Amino acid sequence: MTTRRSLLALALLPAAAAADTGTALQAAIRDAVGDAPITDGGIVLRVPAMAENGGQVPVTIVAESPMTAADHITAIHVFATANPTPGVARFRLTPLLARAEVQTRIRLAEAQRIIVLAQSNDGRVRRATAEIRVTTGGCLT
Repeated sequence: MTTRRSLLALALLPAAAAADTGTALQAAIRDAVGDAPITDGGIVLRVPAMAENGGQVPVTIVAESPMTAADHITAIHVFATANPTPGVARFRLTPLLARAEVQTRIRLAEAQRIIVLAQSNDGRVRRATAEIRVTTGGCLT
């Protein structure tokens, strides 16, 4: 028998799931960069606008940095806002690299936003985002 209370619970279920995803994303970002202020820009993020296969979406990230001992990118973090686990990839970099650039393929569950954070040795954190539509999801829930 369907009651008003059970209908309300069903209506709120997607909202609760979305809140959990947002909380998981915030926790993953906090785990990666702490409470450092995040500014937009300084990162070139190359991703396809539409991925036919969410199981292998190509991503290229280039963070602007001279990559010297005094000024370099120490980490690049990749997050997917609608994946079951939002933290997708983490790369550690050293000033021995000529460029702060990484290329990889990631899995995406569905159409969503990708967030990339680049952390520098002086504590600055920069951000870039991109929306990607996915035809066939690549994650199991």
